[in-house]
Amino acid sequence: MNFTKSLLTFGIASTLMIGCKDASNKPAAANEEAKVEKKAVAAVKPETASFKIDGMTCAMGCAKTIETKLSNLEGVQKATVDFDKKEATVEFDATVLTPEKLTKAVETTGDGETYKVSGMKTKGKV
Repeated sequence: MNFTKSLLTFGIASTLMIGCKDASNKPAAANEEAKVEKKAVAAVKPETASFKIDGMTCAMGCAKTIETKLSNLEGVQKATVDFDKKEATVEFDATVLTPEKLTKAVETTGDGETYKVSGMKTKGKV
């Protein structure tokens, strides 16, 4: 019985430690390498896309990773992912990106099967 409790405790602790990794614990050099230099260019055809993301389990590991990936896409002006609402908002240049490319970027993050995009809505800026 004691062995079973120990094994169960170890399994739960391992799952919690692996399940949601905090990117802020990485050394500064590793975070700087992950950042990609992107030139700020005014959007020719600015649009905003809003959509739901299913499959996120934590704010730092999931939402932040998706937000960073979207932000680093060519043509993205600004990307925010709200873990609590399970929503993303992306300001992008429609001459460079499409809603389908945004969807693909999110859904291929991680193992390629965890995140699913739904309810894509876009609107152009006047």
